[in-house]
Amino acid sequence: MELQNPNPLISVVIPTYNRADFIKEAIDSVLAQTYPNFEILVVDDGSTDNTRDILKEYSQEPRFRYFYQKNQGQSVARNYALSEARGDFVCFLDSDNRWLPYKLEVSLQAFRDHPDVSIVYGDIITINEKGQEVSRQNMRRYSGRITPYLFQDNCVSMNTSMTRRQCFNEMGGLEVGRRAADDYELWLRFSARYKFLYIREFLAEYRVMENQISSNKDRRFQSNREIMENFVRRFPDALTPAEQKEGWCRFHVRKGRYHASVGELAKAAQEYWQALGYQPFSKTPWRAVARLALLQR
Repeated sequence: MELQNPNPLISVVIPTYNRADFIKEAIDSVLAQTYPNFEILVVDDGSTDNTRDILKEYSQEPRFRYFYQKNQGQSVARNYALSEARGDFVCFLDSDNRWLPYKLEVSLQAFRDHPDVSIVYGDIITINEKGQEVSRQNMRRYSGRITPYLFQDNCVSMNTSMTRRQCFNEMGGLEVGRRAADDYELWLRFSARYKFLYIREFLAEYRVMENQISSNKDRRFQSNREIMENFVRRFPDALTPAEQKEGWCRFHVRKGRYHASVGELAKAAQEYWQALGYQPFSKTPWRAVARLALLQR
């Protein structure tokens, strides 16, 4: 799909809840973009700190729009912004993270170079609470029909993504009521219809803190399981039986590694056993079993 407008409007969605210490950094990283034609939609999800006072600083910025709602969760806030968005493309930025200055320009150029693609995304730089770089290591990411890879794990970084607005018009926004992994459900659903493109560049800085929603591993694993089960029911032809088995095997190995990392070795063993039930001849679960055996010595 060619770009009808050579200078399209991009809607930047920033949901926030009690992130007064960081939201200015997030917004300023958008305002510092080398590509200027964007709107910023901040949805305050019922913050009880001084977020609103900080955002008054941007009241004279014509590209900035502020919305307030009672606390209903991140997915509701994102959907609220989507309902108000006017752009041809949509980007998401969490209010405690930051973009690199060329993020929008690089993403838009990727759409010009690959008109058959609907979602582009890239890599992140991990930073700590003080904004200091911690790591540039990223998981493996993919382009094209990425459903089998997404079913193994969420490889799409939401803070680096840019998506055609048409995708939301055709398949809807984020799943409401999910307190963890709402981005995973969105990308997995979109992958059933649209092509993705991975850009091999660092596009965002992702801040790691103890009180983040994503830090609750048990809740995230439970949410991922529900998402995977629902996806198979809703899109039964999106994955082959072999791809489903590989996905479930990887899920249980990943969960087992988490249990092993916190010393829950019996639970880890149970997860590895389930993984082997899906892929008894795969090296991945057997390697995990071998590492677990060393820990038990």
